[in-house]
Amino acid sequence: MRRLAEKIVRALNLLWLRLREWCGDAAYERYLRATARRPSAAVVSPEQFYVQQLERKYSRPNRCC
Repeated sequence: MRRLAEKIVRALNLLWLRLREWCGDAAYERYLRATARRPSAAVVSPEQFYVQQLERKYSRPNRCC
């Protein structure tokens, strides 16, 4: 019974991680991992990262219509 519970918990954790990746919630963690590989890169705070993401997203022209 304990093994089944452990498998369920592992599956739910994996599902949670995939969901965070899909919706973009894990973007800052991904950014930190990528920045750690480059020692000369400066790390920004989560707030600054969020603002940079918004500026990057909305600074381009929208050609949907």
